[in-house]
Amino acid sequence: MAHGVVPDAAPHRQLVLFDLDGTLIDSEPGIMESIHHAFTAIGAAVPPYDVLRTWIGPPFYQSFPTALDHDADRVEAAIGKYREHYEAGAWQRHAIYPGIDAAIAALDAAGCALAVVTTKIFRQARRIVDHLPFGAAFARVYGAELKTSHSAKAQMIAQAMADFGIAPERTAMIGDRHFDIDGARANGVHAIGVGWGFGSIEELRTAGADAIVHAPIDLIELLLPAPRVA
Repeated sequence: MAHGVVPDAAPHRQLVLFDLDGTLIDSEPGIMESIHHAFTAIGAAVPPYDVLRTWIGPPFYQSFPTALDHDADRVEAAIGKYREHYEAGAWQRHAIYPGIDAAIAALDAAGCALAVVTTKIFRQARRIVDHLPFGAAFARVYGAELKTSHSAKAQMIAQAMADFGIAPERTAMIGDRHFDIDGARANGVHAIGVGWGFGSIEELRTAGADAIVHAPIDLIELLLPAPRVA
């Protein structure tokens, strides 16, 4: 069940921003496969699974160096191999979280402005969103630059509000990692954590999420006004 404070039922349009990996889709299969390919291709030891899982979300220019002795050439080579493998087909190896399609449909039908804000590089994110069965509901996709080494979520959220012309109090950012919550709080927008992704409930609480939902259907209850009783 959802809890926390979210936008009220004022007549103004709401902007709802979604993270991609760990929020809309379980992208672990394709990402893990591509990381294994990249490290093997450059002759490096593949980090253990529990470490790799924490890499889903932050930019690889932040995580790869920690396992490659901060060797810039090896990091560049590994990321190049990763992208080569991922874009050749591994990007398709993901699953849509059950119920997220219904939540998107409900928010879209209610007139919310919807967009994706992700640290995945833009060309990958755009391709994935375009192939989602509900991808057309998202008016815009905000993704990272090729060599981004920091989250940039705050900047992308700010850009989204400017593009849509919607104020912070009418905006919500939904994601599974503290990067999403940090970006939301930096912009004064409603920070909603999801309990089905790659982060933990503790991570989201520590980051200061205004609300945490445990199933996609909770987003409908949280973000949309209850129907009026005659």
